[in-house]
Amino acid sequence: MSVVNILNGQVVTCVAFSPNGSQIISGSYESVRVWDTSTGAQVQQFNGHTDWVTSVAFSPDGSQIISGSHDKSVRVWDASTGAQVQQFHGDTHSVISVAFSPDGSQIISGSSDESVRVWDASTGAQVQQFNGHTGRVTSVAFSPDGSQIISGSYESVRVWDASTGAQVQQFNGHTDWVTSVAFSLDGSQIISGSRDKSVKVWDASTGAQVQQFNGHTHSVTSVAFSPDGSQIISGSSDESVRVWDASTGAQ
Repeated sequence: MSVVNILNGQVVTCVAFSPNGSQIISGSYESVRVWDTSTGAQVQQFNGHTDWVTSVAFSPDGSQIISGSHDKSVRVWDASTGAQVQQFHGDTHSVISVAFSPDGSQIISGSSDESVRVWDASTGAQVQQFNGHTGRVTSVAFSPDGSQIISGSYESVRVWDASTGAQVQQFNGHTDWVTSVAFSLDGSQIISGSRDKSVKVWDASTGAQVQQFNGHTHSVTSVAFSPDGSQIISGSSDESVRVWDASTGAQ
C-alpha cells in the first residue's frame, strides 16, 4: 500500500481512481494532482482554477480529467500532458459536482446556482440545462446507459431525461440536504446519502423507496454501490464507513 501525501498541508476535497486503477486524482485549493497508485509519486499537477476544486473525475477511457471548482468553472485536462483542453463557463455560482457520460461524449455539472448543466465534452458547448431544484445541487451522476441523469439537492433526488432535459422522477423523503447520489450498475436502483444521517435506496423506474439504512450518527457525505450491486457503502461525518446489504438493509 502506498500513501499519497499532499504538500503544504492542503485539504483534499475530492479523489477518484483512473479506470484501470493505475492512477489517482485529487482536488485541493486551485489545483488538481495526479498520483501513481503503486508508488504514491505525483505524476502531474494541473493549475488554472482560482478557488477550491470541489469534484474530479476521469473520462471512461482515462485520457481526460474533469474538475469543478468554486471559481464557477468546469475544466477538462489531458491526463497525460496536463494541458487544459476545455473550460466551460455558464454556472453562475460554485460548481459542486461533475461527471462524464458513460461514452465520454458529455459532461454534467451541478452547481450552487441550483442548476444541472450538460456540456459537449469535445466542443465545450452547453447542450442542456435542467432547472427545478430549489437549492444548490450537491451531487450528479449519469445512468449506466447514459439515458438519464440524477441530481441531489435539498431534501430531494431528481431524475432527468439526458436528451430532452425533462424531469422523469422526483424522490422525496430525506429531511435535510442530499449530499451524494449514485446509480446501481444495472441502472435499476438509485442510492442517496443525506445530512439527515440516512442512506436511502430508490427504484429508478417508479420512484418508490426500497430501503432505508440507519446507523450513522452524523451526516452521510458519500455513497456508492459495489460493482455487483449487492452491497452499498456509505461515509459519514461520524468518522465511519459502513457496508450495507443492498437487499436486506443489514449492516
